[in-house]
Amino acid sequence: MLDVGCGTGVLTAELATRGALPVGVDPSAEMLAEARGRLGPSVELRLGRAEELPFADGRFERLVLRLVVHLVDCGLALPELARVLGPDGRAVITTFEPEHFERFWLNSYFPSIRELDMARFPAPSALAAELREAGFADVTSGRLNQTRRTSRDEALERIRGRYISSLHLLSKEEFDAGLAAAERGLPERIEYGLEWAILVATKP
Repeated sequence: MLDVGCGTGVLTAELATRGALPVGVDPSAEMLAEARGRLGPSVELRLGRAEELPFADGRFERLVLRLVVHLVDCGLALPELARVLGPDGRAVITTFEPEHFERFWLNSYFPSIRELDMARFPAPSALAAELREAGFADVTSGRLNQTRRTSRDEALERIRGRYISSLHLLSKEEFDAGLAAAERGLPERIEYGLEWAILVATKP
């Protein structure tokens, strides 16, 4: 099972505990170094991009992209996913529903995040169409709504570390102003929602 954009290997490790034989690929050598420390020597990790996967045709039975699809060129990456899957192989892509961005808990502190993410993340219907164009069949889309809770201190630590890529796209002025507003205004306990879109597609 291929974890595309595996980052520090959190999902890869979880797949291994559930009986999969995972392989991780990521374009960041630094991320892979962290993944290696988490996973040990037994899990295969490769440096590579979703648009040019360093694997033979039909190698995998399953693959997953978790919060990765908005970071890749889908026109190049989706055909690559189809290429490395064997017959009846299955791809699972998790991303966010558009309404997630309307209600995201950081919007009031960083006003540009909503528009940035709406432009970056493909709508599930558009992504389903691109999967079909890339050669996938039986494309289905489901939803999963989750509620998360965090503390003020943890939230501020995550913001300061720019824990999501959108925070790296803000101007210094907006980031500094938003961080200062969060330091002043965040409550002690924060509850927020995650509205996931989960797409599943089969390689004929």
